[in-house]
Amino acid sequence: MEDREQRPSRPSRPVQNLKPGERPARSGERRPSGDAPRKPSGPNSQRRREDLPARGGSSNRAGAPRQTRDGSDPRGARPAPMERDQSRLRPRIFEPDIPEDVTGEELEKSVRAELLSLSAENAKVVARHLVCINLYQDTDPQLAHKHGVAAAHHAGRLAVVRESAGYAAYRAGHYEIALKELRAANRISGDVSSLPVMADCERGLGNPLKALNLAGSPEVKRLAKPEEIEMRIVAAGARRDLGELDAAVVTLTCKELNNETEEWALRLRYAYADALDAAGRKDEARQWFTKCAEIDVDEFTDAAERADQ
Repeated sequence: MEDREQRPSRPSRPVQNLKPGERPARSGERRPSGDAPRKPSGPNSQRRREDLPARGGSSNRAGAPRQTRDGSDPRGARPAPMERDQSRLRPRIFEPDIPEDVTGEELEKSVRAELLSLSAENAKVVARHLVCINLYQDTDPQLAHKHGVAAAHHAGRLAVVRESAGYAAYRAGHYEIALKELRAANRISGDVSSLPVMADCERGLGNPLKALNLAGSPEVKRLAKPEEIEMRIVAAGARRDLGELDAAVVTLTCKELNNETEEWALRLRYAYADALDAAGRKDEARQWFTKCAEIDVDEFTDAAERADQ
């Protein structure tokens, strides 16, 4: 067998004396001798360490924290915690006592059904307060109002509760509170039936023009007949507040004056007769007070007395 030319074997890489944790030198890389510090290389070799950007990217980008030379973390520099703003806490309210015999079951089923979104315990408390509103609205309107405030405190997101609280405030003469509660109920449910009461609240606050704006709003067309008549009466009252006595009579002049059977007929006739009297039309006023007395069987008004004046 022919002897092949002997090629020199590849020289083995010399074994380096490495310190623990030290990597081997790459090919062509000179390892510094001794413990002399290694000079940095690369594009940032001429820059001081403290001038280099923090790891993770350039410090010039939007939102990046600026480097601090004292070694502190700029993101950790926060103001000392402040005490909780007491004005933002939900205030405690006065809760009137509820008679022990009031269970909440006295409410109509439709109203109780609207309370089902509450916890069982809270629903019972709210229901009992609503019952107390009905219980005291005629004998003690101020107490009924306090129960309305308590009910709204416990269930402020329910339209039926805010509406009940609004009506209770209205009967007690707290027109600003009533207006706030009724507006909230209107926003929640979209029901416009309380618009006449809202307009009358504006009158009570000395804002007859705002009352007339409500009376002329497009939503009035959605009112049922009883609420429509009430809005006429309120609008006529706003006209009288402005000294427009003849306009008040015109506002109440409608075909519904001939109605004798509906519950609202008595109020409409009385308001019309009273507007005629205020406008100085005494004879016509007496005629309509007489017509009012004819349907006022239970003598809710003083129409009979005014007809004889």
